Amino acid sequence: MRKGYLSQYFTAVASKRLSAVEALRHRSNQHEFDGVNALKAMLGAGRRTFDARFVYLNDDDPEPVSDTGRLTWYDARENHPTRSEYRLYFTDTGVSTSASEGDLLVIARRPDDSMLVIVAEQGSTMERQILWLFGLSEAGHPGFSVKGELESDQTRLEFASRYILEQIGVEIEETDENLLDTMLRKFNGSFPSTREFSAFARSSVRGVAADDDPDEAILAWITREEVLFRTLERHIIGDRLRRGFSDDVDGFIRFSLSVQNRRKSRAGSALENHLEHLFTAHGLRFSRTPRTEGRSKPDFLFPGEAEYHSPEFPATRLTMLGVKSSCKERWRQILAEADRISPKHLLTLEPGISENQTEEMKVKNVVLVLPRSLLDTYSDGQRQWIMPITAFMGLVSRRQSC
Repeated sequence: MRKGYLSQYFTAVASKRLSAVEALRHRSNQHEFDGVNALKAMLGAGRRTFDARFVYLNDDDPEPVSDTGRLTWYDARENHPTRSEYRLYFTDTGVSTSASEGDLLVIARRPDDSMLVIVAEQGSTMERQILWLFGLSEAGHPGFSVKGELESDQTRLEFASRYILEQIGVEIEETDENLLDTMLRKFNGSFPSTREFSAFARSSVRGVAADDDPDEAILAWITREEVLFRTLERHIIGDRLRRGFSDDVDGFIRFSLSVQNRRKSRAGSALENHLEHLFTAHGLRFSRTPRTEGRSKPDFLFPGEAEYHSPEFPATRLTMLGVKSSCKERWRQILAEADRISPKHLLTLEPGISENQTEEMKVKNVVLVLPRSLLDTYSDGQRQWIMPITAFMGLVSRRQSC
């Protein structure tokens, strides 16, 4: 196991496209995966039963469908003197009822010998991200393709891979205990405001300044804040759990929900905080969450709210930036913001958005903005249209210097 590499979380992975008989329950009562011969290298010989977590991913549901079950690997002809016929049986779960023919199936073996079974909807962003994460090709033949010996991977997990791992429910095991005491003293043992925490995270990143490469600075700050937040969160939550909830089930549920909600709201706010710092440092004029029409409040408006509402100010010199740490279907929310401005710009940290989704963005006159290093997760055709953060800031600067 190499810490900070994919092999820290998986030892081998196999993939295939689901056939009709595997995906459609009314076509089969066997609950078995086909084309399993290649799995011998991954699962070995002899009967084995593995605990498994099943996950179904698509672009419509805000959270993955997740369930637990088992995989059983066995030789249906184990008593035959010369022949073997291995099969892989899976228990019925909510994931197996969601799967469709043609969906991507990935079976990943964990270091503890449990299995992660991922089904990603065909043509979805999540499918593209899973293929990219594991370095898989588009599976076209009916059987499994196996990728083993992940220990030989030489590429450390970077922002995009960490992002995808968290989407499939794999907890990133990275904290920085060296700064825990400093944070506990500075924040009085509690969670500070998102602005305060973002500023602290930036100050702890050595060798990265706001006047450096904006694309690299944003990822460095976001990654650092995530590590520090998990460090502080683990301490505060661990302390609360050690004190226990006795028989207060409702209190435990409220506490659990507050943890989840804090994680979700902080991610978006942190990205906006770092962008605000970046734009200010580069001398760009802007308003954050201004009001445009009705209740519409875009995340950033350049050069500002007053100019937007001035009929004399040319619309061609206005720029709007929506910010979504992850897109899913939420990207369409920006279409109703800032009617005077077209095209609209949308900044995200989501890697590998599907071509179907980016084509729809283009049709709706939305330009995607990304940190430059995430462009590698997109196709050549998509990269011709996507803007790095540096290029977006250059566009705004030119409009403000007119």
